[in-house]
Amino acid sequence: MLLPRRRFIRSAALAGLATGTLGFNKSALALVPQRPALLPHDDFTFLFLTDTHIQPELNASKGCLDCFNQARTHKADFTLQGGDHVFDALGVPKSRAMSLMDLYKQTADTLGHQVYNTMGNHDCLGIYTKSGIEPSDPLYGKKYYIDNFGSPYYSFDHKGVHFIVLDSIGITPDRAYEGYIDPTQLAWLSHDLASIPVGTPVIVSTHIPLVTAVEEYAPPPNKPPAHLGTRIKNAYQVLDLFDHYNVIGVFQGHTHVYETVTWHGVPYITGGAVSGNWWHGTRLGTPEGYLSVRVEKGRVLPEYIPYGFRTIDPKNT
Repeated sequence: MLLPRRRFIRSAALAGLATGTLGFNKSALALVPQRPALLPHDDFTFLFLTDTHIQPELNASKGCLDCFNQARTHKADFTLQGGDHVFDALGVPKSRAMSLMDLYKQTADTLGHQVYNTMGNHDCLGIYTKSGIEPSDPLYGKKYYIDNFGSPYYSFDHKGVHFIVLDSIGITPDRAYEGYIDPTQLAWLSHDLASIPVGTPVIVSTHIPLVTAVEEYAPPPNKPPAHLGTRIKNAYQVLDLFDHYNVIGVFQGHTHVYETVTWHGVPYITGGAVSGNWWHGTRLGTPEGYLSVRVEKGRVLPEYIPYGFRTIDPKNT
């Protein structure tokens, strides 16, 4: 039987992938970096909670509390918070931003274990001019986050795995934000990776994604944004670094979808959102929830867990 041309090409490609007989397949395999042998580590579980966007409105504070109460029932060693703790510090008066942070911290205390925080764009104070906050304010921009949580980028070790938390927020001269890892942080990241034992498994947290396909799922914006905010604009510089180390998983927030995109063998996992569609229901099919992540034998095994929030103001995305 003669196959239509499209089916023939697809069948030949699949056969080539299975047997290695097609030239393009060998070239593609050559692009995958050869990493050092993975050092052993202890198995453990952690939680990845992102985009809590706490606020008094829309039952959001109760939603966060319900989520944290459910999350604490897991046998997890710690929580990695993926950013956007509050909604919102970018464009509101200082008094509002301060009360939101107080509300978040009181609620997060219910988790009852160590929380490692990642800075989100909504965790920067007064960037938008409508906030009425001047850049001279001592808590302007990232200082608001630093005052509450400490350094915007850092690393730590847990049971043989090296964790890196990145600051993915670039504040622009026109008082907006974009996804960006600045040169100072890139230099720090390079040094941090070079300082760990060869073969150490590495897990990374970033708020704005390094790798995502969300622009393929969502309808295009009515007006093109002035700055690239859905992903990190210089991600290629970070990915080039990761090619030389045993990065076993990158956890991301910001887009409020649950997806995994694999690049050079590394899963880039965007962890949905505690707030779903900013407390208006599901976001592109992802309900309000969080990740339970099992780290086992050099792999990350995430499970997305909804916690049953029901919005009082449903809106579609």
